[in-house]
Amino acid sequence: MSSRTQNFLVPIISIILGLIFGAIVMAVSGYSPVDGYIALWNGIFGSSYNFGETVRTIIPYVFAGLAVAFAFRTGLFNIGVEGQLIMGWFAAAYVGFAFELPMIIHLPLAILAAALVGALWAFIPGILKARLGVHEVIVTIMMNYIALRSINPLIAAVTDGAERTPKVHESASLRSDFLQSITDYSRMHWGFIIAIIGVIVMWFILEKTTRGYELKAVGFNKNASEYAGMNVKKNIVLSMVISGAFAGLAGAMEALGTFNNIAAMSSLPGIGFDGIAVALLGANQPVGVFFAAILFGSLKNGGINMPNEAGVPNEIVSIVIALIILFAASGYVIRLVLDRMGKSKKEVK
Repeated sequence: MSSRTQNFLVPIISIILGLIFGAIVMAVSGYSPVDGYIALWNGIFGSSYNFGETVRTIIPYVFAGLAVAFAFRTGLFNIGVEGQLIMGWFAAAYVGFAFELPMIIHLPLAILAAALVGALWAFIPGILKARLGVHEVIVTIMMNYIALRSINPLIAAVTDGAERTPKVHESASLRSDFLQSITDYSRMHWGFIIAIIGVIVMWFILEKTTRGYELKAVGFNKNASEYAGMNVKKNIVLSMVISGAFAGLAGAMEALGTFNNIAAMSSLPGIGFDGIAVALLGANQPVGVFFAAILFGSLKNGGINMPNEAGVPNEIVSIVIALIILFAASGYVIRLVLDRMGKSKKEVK
């Protein structure tokens, strides 16, 4: 069986196994798996409002998954997407409400600000990794909590002590009267187009540019890349910066689309950590990440309907997601089984 076929089958098998074991958990817990999954489906597609909210939920997962996947593809572990997302969220919200500009300038400026601040937040662990050899996992995890503890004072500083920023001006908002009208006033916004563009950009950088080839080469083997004349330190920093920019864009989608502001936080939002699972399930491929984000966003939003319609707790959805991650992380075992099945068929022939 070809590696391309396996890359296609492993995530699908992981999802199926996760749903099967999720059904078993529901049954053992005394809930109807059929009613539970019907409620989940209705929560995703049951109404135009639910569908709009599902799309809205998917958008930041696309960028979070791309951020993690880009770092993984270049040999780095960016566990700091959460912090980069928060800082990008703040930057987009601030530019969105603090300035009054024409939409053609204001909206791109707010999005760019989020990407730049996210990139800057990722630059710190990148430069420490490149210059001092400090492991990026340790630094990025700490940077998450630095971002969390910094965001509330930043919000207070720009709002004279308030716990949330004012709403961004319409010229910086991704919301649309048209999208709201066709989705029964959901929070669906134009960010889904930017997410698709993000997928294309990551694919183009990694697969169609010399710099992308260098980034992947450094990730595969730093010593061989250096021997070939590549600037290893520069590529390590650049990889983290690009990854951080994707994470910052995830924050921009929340600031300019979903909430139109940023409020004081007492805990990490969790989107960045879920991005790790999205990247893993998507095999660190841009298109794979896109479909994995659709799955995660759908489960997250659809799960809200499970307690109301089927009496199934939201925790069951978390268990299903965790089981999918478990099987995705055990992809080697699934690949091994597929390889043996392929060999068995050849022997029979």
